[in-house]
Amino acid sequence: MGENSLEHSLLLEDMLCFPLYACAKEVVRRYRAPLEVLGLTYTQFIVMTVLWEEGSLTEGDLGARLYLDSGTLAPLLKRLEKAGMLVRSRPKENERALLLSLTEKGAALKSKAASVPGAVQKTLPLTEGELSRLQSLLGKMLDALHHEEEEA
Repeated sequence: MGENSLEHSLLLEDMLCFPLYACAKEVVRRYRAPLEVLGLTYTQFIVMTVLWEEGSLTEGDLGARLYLDSGTLAPLLKRLEKAGMLVRSRPKENERALLLSLTEKGAALKSKAASVPGAVQKTLPLTEGELSRLQSLLGKMLDALHHEEEEA
């Protein structure tokens, strides 16, 4: 078990991290063309997706939902605000919080973006059932990892 096990664990094809990384990169790449039409990057798209669901929320809640820190979100949110997609404001009841709200322009983009996930999904070499199982397993793993982190 000793040395052979160590060598085996260092083979790229045996590492879970590599196919996750490579697939994530490829899936995000497939979003690029349909999102360019909308004037969004992938990260801006997932931010807008949460805002389309919620209407408005704080930067902290958005960061927690997307597993993104303020340093990553702040410049992205400024660009979306400059593009007229959202407004950032400080609520009087908690001036430390930054509230994010969709503009009319940002809300209207939802109908144009609705076809993007399905169009990307059609380019993936898995059946609907396989994609559903993969999404379920990844969700389960992400929830468990996040729960571990919260308990630490």
